[in-house]
Amino acid sequence: MASTFDTSTSQVLAISRRHLLTGAGAMACASLLPGLARASESNWPSRPVRFVVPFAPGGSSEIVARSTAAELSKTLGQNVFVENKPGAAGNIAMQEVARADDQSTVILGHIGTLAVNPYIFDKLPYDPKKDFVPVSLLAKVPSLYVVHPDLPIKNIADLVAYAKKNPGKLSYGSAGNGSAGHLAFEYLKMTANIFMLHVPYRGTGPMMQDLLSARLDAASVGASALLPFIKAGKVRCIATGSTQRLAQLPDVPTVAEQGFPGFEMTQWYGMLAPSSLPKAHVSKLAAECAKAVKAPDALKRLQGDAAEPIGSTPEQFAQFIATEQTRWQKVLQRAQVKPN
Repeated sequence: MASTFDTSTSQVLAISRRHLLTGAGAMACASLLPGLARASESNWPSRPVRFVVPFAPGGSSEIVARSTAAELSKTLGQNVFVENKPGAAGNIAMQEVARADDQSTVILGHIGTLAVNPYIFDKLPYDPKKDFVPVSLLAKVPSLYVVHPDLPIKNIADLVAYAKKNPGKLSYGSAGNGSAGHLAFEYLKMTANIFMLHVPYRGTGPMMQDLLSARLDAASVGASALLPFIKAGKVRCIATGSTQRLAQLPDVPTVAEQGFPGFEMTQWYGMLAPSSLPKAHVSKLAAECAKAVKAPDALKRLQGDAAEPIGSTPEQFAQFIATEQTRWQKVLQRAQVKPN
């Protein structure tokens, strides 16, 4: 009996020791998890970051995105490369990035994809509020109103007079239905009570080719993309959509100065991430974006192209988007802008 008792007791003690050791190991591992999580957060991103631009190359979006990406590549420890993915007013790219779960894909948010598309499309393949998290408002770019230099139009008054004298003869191009350029001219048309034919393109680049070759009469594009052509005399700038004259174009008055007080039209660009990106990564990315747009090289590039660097927090960008949605929903409904 004694032998049997000793053996059983020995087995029980062995099992207890194993349980204690297992429990101690689990506790030790648990104590390491916060540290491992912090290490994971600090090491993010662990692969190159894809910065998607939902438009064709050649516009203000290209300048803002590439300037930001170049600086982020220096501070994030990974290459940040820009990928243009145009089509369907930005919806194709937005849908793809909304579904990205690699934690290394972000997209350039824009007035069109965030404040216009939700109100002109009956159904979007993405939800701008649920599928994305705002990271940072990167920059604002004043919209410029330009015409081909062969036209006898030197200011807004000339444009209005010509349009009213020749109804339906003037055409203007944009990067697509619902794009910032489309919105800018519809806003001006509504304010000045004139009619002009809208010709949508698949991006600013193709549209500019037709404007330069006189197949189009006018356009409204971000200052960054237009300044070289204005300085070369290939297009004539008749007004700026900003609240003040630009340092690069001191002789060009604003639309507000030319008889339309309170008129303002600026494009804006910010970074969005899929909603699946952890908050810690979003915060880190936002902090780096704020530094990136104001780094010496980026600042020189952006300001040289009349872009205003911002670099906001995620919360500030979210509030800005909400305000812009409220503002442009009214304009879009009144102008009856449709995607096709």
